[in-house]
Amino acid sequence: MSSSTVLPSVLAHIDDTLDQSIERLCTLLRIPSVSTQPNHAEDCRHAANWLKDTLTDLGMDAALHEVQWAAPGHPMVVGHAPKHSNKPHVLFYGHYDVQPTDPDHLWNAPAFEPRIVEEASGRKVLVARGASDDKGQVMTFLEACRAWKAIHGELPITVSVLLEGEEECGGANLLPFLKKHADDLKADVVLVCDTAMADRKTPGITTSLRGLMAEEIRIECASHDLHSGIYGNAAANPIAVLCQILADLRADDGSVTLPGFYDGVCDPSEEVRARWKQIFPDDSALLEEAGLSMAAGEKGYTAVEQTWCRPSCEINGISGGYEGEGFKTVLPAVAMAKVSFRLVPGQDPERLRDIFRKFVQARLPKDAKVTFTSHGGSTGFAVSEKSTFLKPALEALTDEWNVPAATVGSGGSIPVAGEVHEALGLDTLLIGFAQSDDRIHSPNEQYGLDSFHKGTRSWARLLARFAELS
Repeated sequence: MSSSTVLPSVLAHIDDTLDQSIERLCTLLRIPSVSTQPNHAEDCRHAANWLKDTLTDLGMDAALHEVQWAAPGHPMVVGHAPKHSNKPHVLFYGHYDVQPTDPDHLWNAPAFEPRIVEEASGRKVLVARGASDDKGQVMTFLEACRAWKAIHGELPITVSVLLEGEEECGGANLLPFLKKHADDLKADVVLVCDTAMADRKTPGITTSLRGLMAEEIRIECASHDLHSGIYGNAAANPIAVLCQILADLRADDGSVTLPGFYDGVCDPSEEVRARWKQIFPDDSALLEEAGLSMAAGEKGYTAVEQTWCRPSCEINGISGGYEGEGFKTVLPAVAMAKVSFRLVPGQDPERLRDIFRKFVQARLPKDAKVTFTSHGGSTGFAVSEKSTFLKPALEALTDEWNVPAATVGSGGSIPVAGEVHEALGLDTLLIGFAQSDDRIHSPNEQYGLDSFHKGTRSWARLLARFAELS
């Protein structure tokens, strides 16, 4: 029996067993798997074991793998369903670790006691740490697999699953793990459910991600803090030096002034820009939630284009001198700033790091010296619109949501996409059902029950559509 014939029964099973699916998700959400805090190490292992047992229950050969390349960390969970010789093979990636809950006093209820809340609109959401990022999203895929197994006895294509426990604390062990287990994890395409929909009603596949290059700058002038009356105007002020350098990073039109910064950067096609315009007709559609109304970056690009497909330079923090209450007439000896660059495909983070450091050094007065601290770097990521799996995935999402699915970009960085390409040579389809108001990483994180339900149905449809590919 073909997968398309079985699909209606699979979808009906998802509908009929939704309450049980939600309860399984709640069981996982009750495990406080905070990867950054050592006192939750056993909780992370508990979550990993729970997911291993879940994969086993779905008929997969599942196991925990210890990781210790970058540092001893939380185990990887890997599962493999029986292989279909003439069907596509997908590798699904997700993570079971979550962010810390602080500040706890801002939660309306304990963060690891999931509860269903009805919003003013009547929409119901599940509130708990990890509800959206990433446990709820992971479970949409696993529950779709469960429905296929219950109705069809097996999955319609070959499926492998990799669940990480260190995504929220840097994921330093992921790339070494992928490289060591490359033969075991080889597939045709990687599926990641750690992104959001284009808007409340429009499903999307994220086909581009920005990379990241981050630097901390420390500028020193005098040997110690000085009295601003005695030395002011005569002594070099590191805060003033730093502010001038930071101001020089942007031109009046909002563009970044680093030499060669835009080398290799390409604009999206007019067709793609037109599709994005339909989703976000003006800048306020993206910025209104943040209390803003107009794009502040490069002239000639909308807010969505500035975040989805253009590189950026942002000052993330700046400090120096007296920062306590009241006033102190001090001329500081040291000033510091943290600066990050979001990069698009075609930009080399290490090349730009070198350019940035030379840019800063060229603007230092004689009595100033600078030290730099690197905070990592990753390249941008993009999937070709000619990908074998992109069109059927878009069709499956369109069928479920009754709205044409869109290919979208993301201003954020999801290192796994670049790392699986480096280690396994595979493209990644980032398909998520989160919403912009899910409050990920914040108190009262939530995941809509509609996102969970229709997300599960979407994966069921996608598996059926992939099964039609030879």
